[in-house]
Amino acid sequence: MKRPWGFQHLGLKLLSVGLALLLWMTVSGEETVERGLRVPLELQQVPAGLELTGDIPTTVDVRVRGASGTLSRMSAGDVVAVIDLRSAREGRRLFPLTPEQMRVPFGVEVVQVTPSAVAMAFERSAARQVPVVPAVDGHPAPGFVVGANRADPKTVEVVGPESAVKNVSEVLTEPVSVAGARAPVTQTVLLGLLDSSLRLKNTRSATVTVQIVPAPVERAVHGRAVHLRGLAPSLQAEATPASVNVTARASRDALARLDPDDIVAYVDVSGLGAGVYTLTVHADSPQDVGVSHISPESVQVRIISGRN
Repeated sequence: MKRPWGFQHLGLKLLSVGLALLLWMTVSGEETVERGLRVPLELQQVPAGLELTGDIPTTVDVRVRGASGTLSRMSAGDVVAVIDLRSAREGRRLFPLTPEQMRVPFGVEVVQVTPSAVAMAFERSAARQVPVVPAVDGHPAPGFVVGANRADPKTVEVVGPESAVKNVSEVLTEPVSVAGARAPVTQTVLLGLLDSSLRLKNTRSATVTVQIVPAPVERAVHGRAVHLRGLAPSLQAEATPASVNVTARASRDALARLDPDDIVAYVDVSGLGAGVYTLTVHADSPQDVGVSHISPESVQVRIISGRN
């Protein structure tokens, strides 16, 4: 014979009532206390096309009330402050923070929230392609130097607040170590941005190749006569000292082909009249040869009127 509906599963129903009564007796016998907590702030429903800017609080202070046993069993993250941002608009906005916006365990009541409101600034979102600039760390083996480097991809898309995207000029890489290298170094490294308000849209890494080339060598070219350029026809002049030593810098092959007469030392006296001047010495050199030092760096030039 089928039991009436009210008596079906009677044992389970009586057990549930008994457990509820036991729980009520346990809780009602505990002391009610208050406790101050610093809890995380969770932001929800940020509108598409908007970016949060400036300093955003990550925690708020709350006071909670409940049975001492319940509060003592709470762990980090059991209480969370939640702000719904779906109504946010561009500009600076103020969002109230009330006890009703707290996510708390059963039996816990929020009695106070500090601060009572949170100010946030919103800006339109923007995106732009920005060049990747490889960072290099260390020194190659003796006799070698770091040459050109390249990143693949050369640019990546950066997303963030419009003003920050407009100002960003480069995306950095993790340093590529070239310590002791004698040949090109290729590494896949992570990308990063100095501005924390910006983020990479898709690409998170790049392959960087750093060229390692033989170091240029130097060669001293002694006794190069100092020429006087731009001297007016009605004037004559002499330099003291009349010659200088020039240090040329280039590849080993280029310096082996260098003729001393290819280095021309000079001072520019254009527009100068009679008198004594201290002038900087310059030097011309072949296209594949650089001048790293001239000694002395300046000479005294005496200019007089007329010619003997």
